[in-house]
Amino acid sequence: MENTKNFLENPLEVVRENFKKWNDALQTKDAKKVAELYSADNTFLPTMSGEFKSGEKEAEGYFEHFLLKNPIGRIVEEKVQPTGDNSYLHSGLYNFEVDKQGGKREIVQGRFTYLWQKDKDGNWKIHHHHSSVKPA
Repeated sequence: MENTKNFLENPLEVVRENFKKWNDALQTKDAKKVAELYSADNTFLPTMSGEFKSGEKEAEGYFEHFLLKNPIGRIVEEKVQPTGDNSYLHSGLYNFEVDKQGGKREIVQGRFTYLWQKDKDGNWKIHHHHSSVKPA
């Protein structure tokens, strides 16, 4: 369980740890593990889908498709805005290296916003996630 005081004293450390957990979950190629980082009542506007998603099951369904691309995310620029003792907004730009047809890899530039909140057990969960391809 993460200490609230530590979050308020050094939010960037907690934010980077949470992003790493999310990115590491992608590397498992297990959609359920990724979806477990989302709250049961999350809202989600993913990069590779035109659909509005909500709930852990819809997040899992999206990641079943997205993980086929073997994504690896790297933050390029970010900003953290604490929204309380137990929540924060994390937004910025990231690059995803993904599989392309023919076995090649390509970089997709994206922008993101996550709203992370601690649940009643003290675990950080994603309550909202919006990601989109960065315009040219």
